[in-house]
Amino acid sequence: MSYTYPELPTPAVIVDLDIVERNIARLAAKLKAQGIAHRPHIKSTKSVYFARKQLEAGAIGITVAKLSEAEVFAEAGIDSILVAYPIIGEDKLERFARLHLKANMLATVDSVQGALGLSRVGETTGKPVQVLIEIDGGLNRGGRQPGEDAVSFAREIAVLPGIHIRGIMGYFGTIYGNKDEASFRAAVRRESETMQAVKTSLLEAGIGVDIVSTGSSPAALLCEELSGVSEVRAGNYILFDVSGVAMGFATEEDCALRVVATVVSTPLPGRATIDAGTKTLTSDKAHNRDGFGIVVGRPELRITGLNEEHGFLQFDPETASLAVGDRIEIIPNHSCVIPNLCDRINGVRGGQVERTIPVDARGCNY
Repeated sequence: MSYTYPELPTPAVIVDLDIVERNIARLAAKLKAQGIAHRPHIKSTKSVYFARKQLEAGAIGITVAKLSEAEVFAEAGIDSILVAYPIIGEDKLERFARLHLKANMLATVDSVQGALGLSRVGETTGKPVQVLIEIDGGLNRGGRQPGEDAVSFAREIAVLPGIHIRGIMGYFGTIYGNKDEASFRAAVRRESETMQAVKTSLLEAGIGVDIVSTGSSPAALLCEELSGVSEVRAGNYILFDVSGVAMGFATEEDCALRVVATVVSTPLPGRATIDAGTKTLTSDKAHNRDGFGIVVGRPELRITGLNEEHGFLQFDPETASLAVGDRIEIIPNHSCVIPNLCDRINGVRGGQVERTIPVDARGCNY
């Protein structure tokens, strides 16, 4: 259902709290049934409010991409934080050391240089740094290669005095290239099999593996295929978006984050312009679907393009109409980017604005 929220200036980012709470509870129940822990990635909301909701539902901690995010959430009292990004450079190591003394931190590592830096932190603080060896899940953006490369790397860093290898972490982002449920399930099984093979190889080499961390939102939602995985790091599932709908993991009713926009011009029959462009909706494309968003309750309207401050709609003027001043509600292509574009979002329930939610880690990309 679409609401207009006349009290909000547009473009306005809203999150339906009923939908969020349902999404959190549904995945928590699925993971619990499979005996898999959840360490949600907070890059999707960058919000302490939502992270606490996830922790209340049973999450064992959170995942962040950058140290600045970890700093915000540690300051808010969240104690168990995985930094799923290489920590490289003396400035980063100094900041990690402060976090390491304040909270229960997990770091990821895929280079000897990175491991040496973290080992120095462990020696200096007198508290060994807990690390996960990152495994390349197929994107080739980082991680050790499954097989001998991962084993030889683990042997090399296991002797460093300031770190303690806790396990392995992988991100299998190629899963988003699949088109149907069967291929998604096969991809999740391959993800599980790859991580299990790495774990077995490490154990045979005498390297302990307590944690096997993996899982995008699609993999987490298909967690019955994740044999042997100890924790997942789903993020997008809390909000969903056009990609989630197009891939078959969500319906429009599961998409919690929406953008309310106003029609500001109707320059030609069948054309309209709204006040939400790339600075609100982002220019991200969706997986398996064209356009720049879904107009809730108005499938006849297509968002065909975006400028910085303008969105372009097309429709058949014989069967549909829009007038200047009309408001529409849009499900964006990629919800995870949008909170980082605004200082606060509007939590709504039943068509009413219930609370203003700060985006605590907005801009924390360093």
